[in-house]
Amino acid sequence: AAPAPAAAPAAPKAAPAPAAASTPAPAGANVISAPMPGTILDIKVSVGQSVNAGDVLCILEAMKMENEIMAPAAGKVVAINTSKGASVNTGDALISLG
Repeated sequence: AAPAPAAAPAAPKAAPAPAAASTPAPAGANVISAPMPGTILDIKVSVGQSVNAGDVLCILEAMKMENEIMAPAAGKVVAINTSKGASVNTGDALISLG
């Protein structure tokens, strides 16, 4: 009886990880996530566009400051997982690079 209740709390803790990964992104994609909660003010790239490390992908407004979300590495934009004006939370997928 003790192992069953112990397994039950473990299942809910595992649930948030698949929920975050459920955003459609091609296998092997480098998913750029929101570093903090805020609002997407602008998206600077489009699907299929090649980007270099340090290129601005989008602008995230948080605490009345505009934060540039930059590409961590060179790649090609394979998916845009947000839209202008969208409210995002920490960890939400913004853009996927391939």
